[in-house]
Amino acid sequence: MPHTPPPARSFTLDAGAHHSPVLLHVPHSAREIPGDVRAGIVLDDPALERELDHITDAHTARIAETAAEACALTPWVLTNRLSRLVVDPERFPDEREEMLAVGMGAVYTRTTHKEVLREAGGDTEPLLERYFRPYARAMTEAVAGRLAATGRAVIIDVHSYPSRALPYELHGDGQRPAVCLGTDAFHTPPALLAAAREAFAGCGEVGLDSPFAGTYVPLEFYGSDPRVSALMVEIRRDLYMSEPGGPAGPGLTPLASALARLVDALPG
Repeated sequence: MPHTPPPARSFTLDAGAHHSPVLLHVPHSAREIPGDVRAGIVLDDPALERELDHITDAHTARIAETAAEACALTPWVLTNRLSRLVVDPERFPDEREEMLAVGMGAVYTRTTHKEVLREAGGDTEPLLERYFRPYARAMTEAVAGRLAATGRAVIIDVHSYPSRALPYELHGDGQRPAVCLGTDAFHTPPALLAAAREAFAGCGEVGLDSPFAGTYVPLEFYGSDPRVSALMVEIRRDLYMSEPGGPAGPGLTPLASALARLVDALPG
């Protein structure tokens, strides 16, 4: 069966320096929902806007873009231009995904407050085929490109999270530091973690795997290719914006500078 191409601007890949191994990944920064997808969401418009305020990692695309512009060796940047309420490209597309327990697998059926978003049991295949799989292929190809050019790839996943836990969080009772670094036992080497701790040290407390753990690696490489390293950077939103869903503030610039320092600490 031929692949269905993704809609225009569902994601973008901004090319970096040929010899940069770094790929900044921004999966949850957007609010856009295509009209045909909106039709399958049961929330009324005001409730949907409130949900987008809570679920969106607002301004993380701007943080990544600002950091990339400041780096000595420009990293590559892959950005999701659609809301994670369309599909969440970082979820496992099957029963391996622990967030299925709260209705937040690759296609969400519940909101951050555990209300109905979509009717459960609906056919998710059209959304997976149109949005999830093309995104996964693009991310896989981007990582493969860094491997071909440099012999390795470093994925830095750029996220944010609310200062107060939301009902959907499975591990919301843990620490909520200024910056949470999510790691993977196979894909996060000690040197990468140490570089991140040093780069973000001036931003406040830097924690590990709380309240969110793990990091994203395309399935083709996941758990099998040690040339692919990865780290999730989760920034607490009150550091740089008004919650929930408000404008960015002056804290954005130093966080972008810290992210640039991390990229610059990773040799090309």
